Parts: sequence; structure tokens; C-alpha cells
Amino acid sequence: MEYWNTYKTKIGTLIIVEKENKISRIETVKANSEYPKGEKVETKLIKKAYEQISEYLEGKRKKFTLPLLIKGTKFQEKVWNALLEIPYGETRTYVEIAKQIGNEKASRAVGGANHNNPIMIVVPCHRVIGSNKKLVGYAGGLDIKEELLKLEKGNKI
Repeated sequence: MEYWNTYKTKIGTLIIVEKENKISRIETVKANSEYPKGEKVETKLIKKAYEQISEYLEGKRKKFTLPLLIKGTKFQEKVWNALLEIPYGETRTYVEIAKQIGNEKASRAVGGANHNNPIMIVVPCHRVIGSNKKLVGYAGGLDIKEELLKLEKGNKI
């Protein structure tokens, strides 16, 4: 069974989804967003995820302590797990992530996996930038990516 709820934040309305007692999806709600078929309810875990994201957006949290259900292709899962290793306030390029997962020619595929990351912010795909150090691609929008990176840079110890 899936449970979900929506929350207004300073970066827009977020949908947070719980499945199998783990967070399985966090994304911004857009006009064409699909809501899960499960029950709209605020479970303890969904509330905890929202509280941690709120603390992060206020600059008070640098690490998340949430159980995650990360499901995709083996390649996607490898990329998403590599993203979890990028320290707060730092960035990596798509090429660096490709090299990290042992497939240095897969930078475009890394971009595709980033685009399909189901757990924004917590799985920090916003920390991945182009080889020219410019912001490129972000499912939540480049304005949100820029805001998240500025937040982290301003709070880095």
C-alpha cells in the first residue's frame, strides 16, 4: 500500500510518498503530476520526511535520516546511490558520477538517471552539474536547483 501527502514549501508544493514503510518518492507537484493510487494520509514517516525537508530548506539540516525505497534499473540505482555520497554543499559533474560508478562514458545516461530520480532533495541530484560547471537539467526546474545549491553553499561549514 502507498500513502502520500502534499505540503507547501518555499520551493513549491511537494508530494511525499511512502511505500513499504520507506520514502519512495518526493517531487514537486506540477499541473501534470500523477498522484499515487494509494491513500492520501499523513503517516508518521511522511510527516518526518516533511519535517526533515523543512529543516533542510531552513538551512538547519545537512543530512537526512529517512529509510528510502530506491527502485529503478540497476544502472539508475547505481547512479542514485552515488548521488547519496555527494557531501552537502559540494557538486559533481555528470562525468565524475559516471567515473564513480565505473562507466566513464555514461555521462549522458547519468543525466537520464538524474532526471528520473524519484526522491528529490534527499537523493541530491541537484548537486550534479555540467562539465563546464554550469547548471544543466533538473526535473524540479533550474530555478529550484540553483536555490538548493545556494542554500547549501551558504550553510557549508
